[in-house]
Amino acid sequence: MPVHDWTRVPREIFHAFHHTWISELSRVLNNGLLPSDLYALLEPVAASFSPDVLTLQSQYSSTRSEPGDGCLSVIAIRHVSGDRIVALVEIISPGNKSGEYQIESFVRKACDFLEQGVHLLILDLFPPGPRDPDGIHALIWRELHPEPFHLPPETPLTLVSYECELAVQAYIEPVAVGDTLPDMPLFLVPAGYVMVPLEQTYQAAFAVQPLRWRTVLEPQTG
Repeated sequence: MPVHDWTRVPREIFHAFHHTWISELSRVLNNGLLPSDLYALLEPVAASFSPDVLTLQSQYSSTRSEPGDGCLSVIAIRHVSGDRIVALVEIISPGNKSGEYQIESFVRKACDFLEQGVHLLILDLFPPGPRDPDGIHALIWRELHPEPFHLPPETPLTLVSYECELAVQAYIEPVAVGDTLPDMPLFLVPAGYVMVPLEQTYQAAFAVQPLRWRTVLEPQTG
């Protein structure tokens, strides 16, 4: 199933798909993909979710949610020893790009997590806009590395896996509407990762969306 053009539907429709896809990713990770000493947990996105709350106790004692896109979730990969976060999986939503503050906040938090040694897998199925002309990855990379990143215009959507070593490494797969999603590495330790089945989970999530909106998004044939 090819990647769909999510700019064709209201943001609430992608919000619903986001919820289903992130839940499906979490299910697959917990169903044998992760080592036995790690687990995936859906975490509500909120202003308080930052590298300052890397343990369950401190996180759940803070304010958790805000209106709007704050109700969306990320996947935190936690170690059974202390339940500390070792990696995050996040699907970009339209709200992440809706304003200067929102996009700067996302980039700042991503960089903060990387500086704390938390590996990231960021999935962006929305094309660049005026605030991220080369995609969100370019803004993150600019904060970490002197070499600029330029997004190929023919593949404007980005899947990026960040590995935290002495220096952050980025593994980038640019894709376009109509492409099949590749599996992507999710780093759990430096040089240690699992391959996340993006296409499989995307298909499973899309298949249970309302027919009304699947019809809008699916290419017309005949």
